[in-house]
Amino acid sequence: MSWQPYGVVWFKRDLRVTDHAPLHAAAARGPVLCLYVIEPELWRQPDTAMQHYEFILESLRDLYAELRRIGGRLHLVTGEVVDVLERLYALAPFDALYSHEETGNGWTYARDRAVAHWCRANGLTWHEFPQFGVTRRLHDRDLWHDMWQRHHLKKPLPVPQLKTVTLPWNEPPPVTKDLCLSPHDPPQRQRGGRRSGLKVMDSFLSERSRHYRGGISSPLLAPTACSRLSPYLAYGCLSTREVVLAAGQALQAAGNRRRDGIKAFLSRMHWHCHFIQKLESEPAIEQRNMHTGYDGLREENWNQEHFDALVTGRTGWPMVDACVAMLRETGWINFRMRAMLVSVAAYPLWLHWRPVGLWLARQFLDYEPGIHWSQLQMQSGTTGINLPRVYNPVKQARDHDPAGRFVRHWLPYLRNVPDVWIFEPWRMPEAQQERCGLRVGEDIPQPLVDLETATRSAKARLHALRAQPVVKAGKAEIIKRHGSRRTEWSGRSRIEKSVPTQRQLEF
Repeated sequence: MSWQPYGVVWFKRDLRVTDHAPLHAAAARGPVLCLYVIEPELWRQPDTAMQHYEFILESLRDLYAELRRIGGRLHLVTGEVVDVLERLYALAPFDALYSHEETGNGWTYARDRAVAHWCRANGLTWHEFPQFGVTRRLHDRDLWHDMWQRHHLKKPLPVPQLKTVTLPWNEPPPVTKDLCLSPHDPPQRQRGGRRSGLKVMDSFLSERSRHYRGGISSPLLAPTACSRLSPYLAYGCLSTREVVLAAGQALQAAGNRRRDGIKAFLSRMHWHCHFIQKLESEPAIEQRNMHTGYDGLREENWNQEHFDALVTGRTGWPMVDACVAMLRETGWINFRMRAMLVSVAAYPLWLHWRPVGLWLARQFLDYEPGIHWSQLQMQSGTTGINLPRVYNPVKQARDHDPAGRFVRHWLPYLRNVPDVWIFEPWRMPEAQQERCGLRVGEDIPQPLVDLETATRSAKARLHALRAQPVVKAGKAEIIKRHGSRRTEWSGRSRIEKSVPTQRQLEF
């Protein structure tokens, strides 16, 4: 049987047809076969979870329907990508592969190198296109902001009409147990798919953005004040370019309060790509300290008891344990609470960021490796270029949940504790504990360490290391490679601003 030459569009974390450069380029050239590969080995990696898989399946259903509307068909196959391409090539030879670039974990980086080797060995061209405002093989960080702006000033690509190649090769997706995934799927998590993403974007830009600036730090207000677009960006149900365009258009028609929220959101869209660029430029920061002068700071002091208490929400600090409870139920907490969790792990509990990061990667529905590992290191003080920002969980609770509503909602065993003790229940007199019907250390956990003493000791150890000449000497190279040359997005033009030592990233 003879086959007309065709191209394969390999969908990865780009589950849409709008503003999809690989699909657009392949369709302009000729017949297209659309392929998504469920990779068992990927789902055995320690940063994956059932909620990620289920979100992807939901998104694939939308993608399947979108492709049908434009004359295409999604071929869903299980296997390792090189093996799948080999089988497909033997069945019906193709002459080009199209996909977006991916800044993923170390496993996907190695997989992409294997795919590139296979393409070269078979004389095939692999056309890769930028997914975000992230530049592959970036030689000069000073140029990055202009590249980001050029990417986002272009109009989103239209949906193409496809001349499709259809093969009798489609498989039902494997079930969770076949992929050895944890059975936990947060019952209140966001649902996947482009349709859901568009609804969330519309509700944010048309209404919820008015609460953005004042609400994103509060664990009570953030679930609706934040855009909640992060999982749809992480899995490519929406492109950053179409979100930036939609936000820019909404900005022109918005009232003052909503304008302020949208402008703040656009700023954070810029920072989204800034952090992913760090992992793109230096993939090793997923595994090792960005500044090697911090090697040995925490590695030899692992405390399994501290880690177990953290992941089970039994640290004894109510705001910390409430955030862990919310994560289990929703797969999401706002940035300030994420930063607080990492800070508590890194300083009073003195835990290394890598195991903590793997646990949080599984908890966060919107896990984006580039943002995740950069932020873990920044909050843990191992970048060498960011001033340590240590979050006190009691102060954070008083500042952002003054009436204790968040804590009581997620920790119902504390509902009868008076306001004066709600964030420090271990200080309750025994008579008050009796009246509340609980005993600290029995019914509720006692804090693992004395917060003030442990934090002071941790900061002293970190600052002593920062003061060493060899550590100071390594800072300049990290700034050159990863430091921000900050440019903000106004909706129509650039606004140059001074470079901050650290920046919160909210969506």
